[in-house]
Amino acid sequence: MMTFWGHLEDLRWSLIRVIGVLVVFMIANFCFMPYLFDHFVLAPTNSDFPLYRWLSRLGEISPLFPDFSDDSYSVEIININVASQFLTHITTSFWFALVLMFPYLIFEIWHFVQPALFKNERKSVGLAFCFGTGMFFLGCFVGYFLVFPFTFRFLTEYQLSGMIVNQISLNSYMSSFLMMILIMGIVFELPLLAWLLSKLGLLTRSFLRKYRRHAVVVLMVLAAVITPSGDPFTLLVVFLPLYLLYELSIRFVRERPKEDAEE
Repeated sequence: MMTFWGHLEDLRWSLIRVIGVLVVFMIANFCFMPYLFDHFVLAPTNSDFPLYRWLSRLGEISPLFPDFSDDSYSVEIININVASQFLTHITTSFWFALVLMFPYLIFEIWHFVQPALFKNERKSVGLAFCFGTGMFFLGCFVGYFLVFPFTFRFLTEYQLSGMIVNQISLNSYMSSFLMMILIMGIVFELPLLAWLLSKLGLLTRSFLRKYRRHAVVVLMVLAAVITPSGDPFTLLVVFLPLYLLYELSIRFVRERPKEDAEE
């Protein structure tokens, strides 16, 4: 059996490997960032973004869908600080590296905790780590291709007065871009969190079922906050994944044993 100091040594080398991989990804992202910025980060600022084109075609079919038919839609991102472009280059490289190396980070965590698990626990925990990784990337995907473009386009087209011209700063755009995508990645970890709480005996399937109606209201409000456009289609598009996550969480949570419930 490994000693306490042995575990610390293992942890130290795990941290060194994680930092090393992070630095490698950061350097790679730094080199390719101009291309990534033009074709990925700033893609939602133009009308040829995939979601806008798709919704534009749907808008031609039915007036129930939001109007995205404006082919001239374009938002100019401006810089008002001397060092912002350089700092954004570095920080965006870091966040992209963190997202891309997420599977390796999960692997290192798994490698560290595996010796402390019983043989029958290793399979379930390993599957949970893999599932959590997949859900994180799925959440980031939904955040980039769905939630952020909806929110960004509504806010940039909203006018309090015709005398006001929207000029979106680089810092404002990047903070919204990164926050929205990372938040969705974290939100999609809800089923995994529910499973962990269930394992600790803090959450049961009957509890989630009992408060399903309350959860629907909360998720509807959350969807309305995320997408302030107000049209039913946009609200439904954001609400549906959140609700499916809740239902998936119910499936992952185990029911409380009868002997415990009777006490």
